[in-house]
Amino acid sequence: MTNPGRTTRPVVVLDVVGLTPRQLRQMPRLSAFAAAGARARLDPSFPAVTCTVQSSILTGLEPRDHGIVGNGWYFRDLGEVLFWRQHNGLVQGEKVWDAARRADPGYTVANLCWWYAMGAATDLTLTPRPIYHADGRKSPDCYTVPAALHTRLTRELGTFPLFSYWGPGAGIASSRWIAAAARQVLRADRPDLTLVYLPHLDYDLQRFGPASPEAGRAARELDEVLAPLLTAASQAGATVVVLSEYGITPVSRPVPVNRVLRREGLLSVHEQAGMEYLDPWTSRAFAVVDHQVAHVYVADPSDVDSVRSLLAGQPGVAEVLDGPGKARYGLDHERAGDLVLLAEPDSWFTYYYWLDDAHAPDFARTVEIHRKPGYDPAELFLDPADRFVKARAATALARKAVGLRYTLSVVPLNGSMVRGSHGLPPTDAEDAPVLLTSAPDAIGADRIAATDVKSLLLRLAEVEPAAAHPRTAGD
Repeated sequence: MTNPGRTTRPVVVLDVVGLTPRQLRQMPRLSAFAAAGARARLDPSFPAVTCTVQSSILTGLEPRDHGIVGNGWYFRDLGEVLFWRQHNGLVQGEKVWDAARRADPGYTVANLCWWYAMGAATDLTLTPRPIYHADGRKSPDCYTVPAALHTRLTRELGTFPLFSYWGPGAGIASSRWIAAAARQVLRADRPDLTLVYLPHLDYDLQRFGPASPEAGRAARELDEVLAPLLTAASQAGATVVVLSEYGITPVSRPVPVNRVLRREGLLSVHEQAGMEYLDPWTSRAFAVVDHQVAHVYVADPSDVDSVRSLLAGQPGVAEVLDGPGKARYGLDHERAGDLVLLAEPDSWFTYYYWLDDAHAPDFARTVEIHRKPGYDPAELFLDPADRFVKARAATALARKAVGLRYTLSVVPLNGSMVRGSHGLPPTDAEDAPVLLTSAPDAIGADRIAATDVKSLLLRLAEVEPAAAHPRTAGD
């Protein structure tokens, strides 16, 4: 990929998710980097969740224009709630690499674990992707473009540590692996733009809260991993941008909004083998929850007012957005719910829709990010109510190790342990995400919007894209 005859300046963007001033104080190496360059508060788009904010950063657009209204939503044309889709075609609008290539057709890009990586017009791609075996087993692995990159990375670094990327075992190993992969790509391929996602702060800040001793330890662990990556970027002659999508704030109250709808006869389920499953086809209203935001889909417009009144009065619900409210937050897109709920600052929304744990679906007790109709941070925990949970987890992993089928049924059906969440617009600078850059004069203000990062990256790359062609109705 190297083209020594070109003058474009390389840029490396490190998405240190969960980075705020509170965490930065625990990170001496990254603090020194910030002191030598420029720093600003980053104002995320709404909701402040991974897929939405990353899409705003890469397109310069609000969710009303790029269409990523959360980490998942109800796909009305499919009749299904789907989370953590991976195809880049879901993101509407021009991406930063498209804009750069209007000025420099040879502009090269590496995407290392930013979301919606599959199908993107990037030159190098790395994204987590398990092996889904025919017998139902799931093995750790990743997807790369080109395919040879998979061989290169796994030969040098070993198998991608998927079970350290999310779940009860989530920890520093996945961020260490991704950072090492980024160093290899910078050394061997020298892309013009390298996007790197480092998730480590996401885990213990949600488990224990952003001011906990565990959060401080996680920040120090990640700081050690960042040091050689910052050095590698400097050796590549790159301008470095470090940013976060959101800040995690303390919470103590899970809000079971779907149970409220069910008790009112608005949410329907169907039953199989004694287990209850959300039935979006026959439900009059149901919520797709995403941290501190919930999209409520209402089948009959005549029910909207009554559903709004019902939910507005629930403890933990701060605001219910209708059409004008969604427009005020830049969320007026057809994928968004008919109503959107904002939690109180100390609250977050659970996806639970069953009224008796005996009828919960079997996937509820597992790490299953694709089958649950909502985000479930309880997946970061082993069930404390099960005194044999560690033994059962060890047995399941032993079966996995020898190639046998297994069920890692260890996740609690209770969100009360969660101590950190996000999604709301930040109100305190201490808990707001930050943007740091090695270019001292790059920002020129003490705040920058997520939608302005795309233009910042183009300036740092020293490319001036030609005017985009107007979009036609068929685009």
